[in-house]
Amino acid sequence: MSLLPHQLELLSPARDADIGMEAINHGADAVYIGGPAFGARATAGNDIRDLERLIQHAHRFGSRIFVTLNTILRDDELEGARQMAWQVYNAGADALIIQDMGLLELDLPPIQLHASTQTDIRTPEKARFLQDAGLSQIVVARELDLKQIAAVRAATDPARTTIEFFVHGALCVAYSGQCYITHAHTGRSANRGDCNQACRLPYEVMDDKGRIIAHEKHVLSMKDNNQSDNLRALIDAGVRSFKIEGRYKDMGYVKNITAHYRKLLDEIIEEREYSEQPLARSSSGRTTFAFEPDPDQNFNREFTDYFVNGRKDDIGAFDTPKTPGRAIGWVSQVGDKWFEIEAGDKALELHNGDGLCYYDLQKELVGVHINRAECMHAKKGIWRVFPKNEIASFKDLRKGLEINRNRDMDWVRMLDKKSSDRRIGLWAEFKEAVGETLGFTLTLTDEDGFSTTATITQEHQAATDAAKAEATLREQLGRFGASIFAVNDISLQLSQPWFVPASALNQLRRDALAALEAARADGLVRLPRAKPVEPPVPFPEDTLTYLANVFNQKAHDFYMKHGVKVIDAAYESKEEEGEVSLMITKHCVRFSMSLCPKQAKGVIGVKGTIKAEPLQLINGKEKLTLRFDCKPCEMHVVGRMKKSVINQHAKEMLEQPMQFYRTRPVQA
Repeated sequence: MSLLPHQLELLSPARDADIGMEAINHGADAVYIGGPAFGARATAGNDIRDLERLIQHAHRFGSRIFVTLNTILRDDELEGARQMAWQVYNAGADALIIQDMGLLELDLPPIQLHASTQTDIRTPEKARFLQDAGLSQIVVARELDLKQIAAVRAATDPARTTIEFFVHGALCVAYSGQCYITHAHTGRSANRGDCNQACRLPYEVMDDKGRIIAHEKHVLSMKDNNQSDNLRALIDAGVRSFKIEGRYKDMGYVKNITAHYRKLLDEIIEEREYSEQPLARSSSGRTTFAFEPDPDQNFNREFTDYFVNGRKDDIGAFDTPKTPGRAIGWVSQVGDKWFEIEAGDKALELHNGDGLCYYDLQKELVGVHINRAECMHAKKGIWRVFPKNEIASFKDLRKGLEINRNRDMDWVRMLDKKSSDRRIGLWAEFKEAVGETLGFTLTLTDEDGFSTTATITQEHQAATDAAKAEATLREQLGRFGASIFAVNDISLQLSQPWFVPASALNQLRRDALAALEAARADGLVRLPRAKPVEPPVPFPEDTLTYLANVFNQKAHDFYMKHGVKVIDAAYESKEEEGEVSLMITKHCVRFSMSLCPKQAKGVIGVKGTIKAEPLQLINGKEKLTLRFDCKPCEMHVVGRMKKSVINQHAKEMLEQPMQFYRTRPVQA
């Protein structure tokens, strides 16, 4: 078990240990981060020493560190993955996030296992299977609605498995683990951490009669996920781990978005404190911020809550994959080296280094980097902007044009500084020691129930001014500013006011704090590894296609053990040379363009005229076909592997032969 059923976990991303530590400082209950290798973000790996540093910091607050080992693996990589699992376990990591079921057939350490988003959990049956196979936390597909999430929760045991859900960040348009466009076109693999983001490219959309129905539109590019308004509903549906996307994101993003969701979850915990089902944080302490969190300040493609509340027609960022920012005003005048902006909010301030943008007449986003900004008229909100580039280079820049700001240097500089304070509450009791050795004791008890006592030998010296002596004692004993603790109350258990030197009180406090930190470290219980159900439960299907991503013999053995009779090799094995589904997605281009047959139902005059005929996507020489499976309401992006990719693979196999899972297993 990862979480108790009443606990909520805010799960933040980290590109490196320093960002991970700031995620903890800004209220994360857990952080997920890449290890030395085999993570689904190829360039976001971290060495063991950095992981140890992060783990030690997180564990001070009872927060957890989950390490990603979530690529599909070749046979020759399994031993390296096994060794890495032991390395991160010995470093103190709390869980491994995995995709490849072959790992379950290896001699892994007794570390908790979580199912990666790449395992593509869309059904209660798959969720139940992974629970029974020994995974303690499962992240369900971003495409599920509230009823479907609740159905997953109903099919699984809250005492054995935690439901995790992405609540913020970039959206992959495909069901995770079900996109092979990168591999078909380049030989790199999204399932091995090396996606080329073909979904963010502009495409011509052509119908079956050769007519262009969309020109240079980013029709596979989604807006960014934001579930801020749905947290209560997600909790009621059974979600307990709230995951922020972004292992490539910078420090400012992680600070801001972690703080944003920390505040929202704390509000919910507080409002349900006296309800029939109270909730709690899964780690210790309270977090305060030196800024007001604001998701709009970070890079985003505008926001959507995707499918949580059902299908909507505004989930796409079709005009641009860039961040449009926030509207601030209009162009009032254009000069030879500058232009002026009239701000909508007269209190707005522009800064040197700010980023502005606007849409040109083709609805493409044009960026403007401010070299110098001058306030021309404060009351009217008029600012003169001198861009880094020449005015003539800005397409369609004209009077009356709406201007957005997508980078505020004042905000950036604020988040470069210390921006949060996380403290664990404690109670202090100061008593006089009696007996053969005179002195004093200080007992500290924290909010988690850890308690330690420190003692000093000190002569009992009566105070000449009782009120001043008590005030001095409270002041000296309450100085926890340099620690991770905040004192809730100081109790003085004294027969009379005593004078105690400040140096003695400081030493007593330091000793008690050191003992309390040691007690907390000793008392941290490692997350238990779940035992798979015996005998092995059957997988929900008895036949697996390339979509199951089986890339090594151990994964093949795992599925055979669980009753699967026919198993195709992963797409990366180069066996699917014909036309196949290179991406499966819940997003529908026809629906987004109001060409869906279901939308046309009941509309007079169009009966029978709108059908889900295929469409083509064209980007330069790349051509993909869109096919529509209307029963489950899904879209398939269809194509074939390039000859150059197949030829390069054959060349690599000659130069460096590998133990490679390359033949179709037959029914036993």
